[in-house]
Amino acid sequence: MPGNDPLHALRPATVLVADDEEAARRLLRRILEPAGYAVVEAASGTEALDQVASLRPDLIILDITMPDIDGVTVCARIKSDPATHLIPVVHITGMTTRNQRLAALAAGSDEFVAKPFDIEELLTRVRSLLRTKNLTDHLVSVEAVVVALARTVEARDNYTEKHLRRVADRSVEVARRMGMTEREIEGVRLGGLLHDLGKIAVPDGVLLKPGPLDRAEFALVRRHPEAGAEIVRPLRAFDGPEPAILHHHERFDGTGYPYGLRGEQIPLAARVVAVADSFDAMTTDRPYRAALSQAVAFQRLEDGRGEQWDPSTVDVFLAAYAGRVPAQEASEGL
Repeated sequence: MPGNDPLHALRPATVLVADDEEAARRLLRRILEPAGYAVVEAASGTEALDQVASLRPDLIILDITMPDIDGVTVCARIKSDPATHLIPVVHITGMTTRNQRLAALAAGSDEFVAKPFDIEELLTRVRSLLRTKNLTDHLVSVEAVVVALARTVEARDNYTEKHLRRVADRSVEVARRMGMTEREIEGVRLGGLLHDLGKIAVPDGVLLKPGPLDRAEFALVRRHPEAGAEIVRPLRAFDGPEPAILHHHERFDGTGYPYGLRGEQIPLAARVVAVADSFDAMTTDRPYRAALSQAVAFQRLEDGRGEQWDPSTVDVFLAAYAGRVPAQEASEGL
């Protein structure tokens, strides 16, 4: 059975072989096709990029040394494009230097295979990378479903159209300026997109009520951070956004909910999302009030530094979107 053969494809997959030497492409085709892979070829870096754009192969075997666009540059372009950055790239190394190999790793290369090819090693590495890619694709699909669910919740309220995207985009900008890692930034991005997911548990009559909420209704609304965290918690790939989902209504002075965390007890991702969420809420029409101007919203963020919101996060947000110098820098300049 092919599935029990460690050198055979687990499932149908398309492999792009990019090498300016026809003999090398022919040899790789003879290795890969009997193992169950569909093979497409490219004789140059330019052709490889065209094939990637049009075919979206499952894996790329890429020579480092090519006459037009070298394999390191091709890899860097593939890995920098959100539409293709998850495609595994295997670099073929022949007479390559150590610096070329290091450059390939920096560009995002997933594996190296030396010439002349060890057939078993090549097939084993290809199968392993494709197994990992299949799992990654599955996780991306799960993310798409959960984000779609969050947007369905958002669509219940005509007053908050595209609120999630704006919160996510502004949160990511602030996170980058604060020097957060790429992994942390991804948690912030998903946290921004999913922070109101738990409102699926809030009845329309409460969520869309035009007047003030009574105590019981407000208690229902206050449940949405915990409800959202409960939805994503079983999905282990979603541990990144859970802190922002659960804690984006905590206040810096400890009077927020659900747990009354204070100051830096509140996860940084939640502090970032809280500022972006509050700004968007203030500048958006709501059933109970008209939108505030951006100038008024900026001032309210300033006024709430250290009470409702993390001062450092407010400073970075205002620097990014109001052109204000952070308070610490302003005092240092006096």
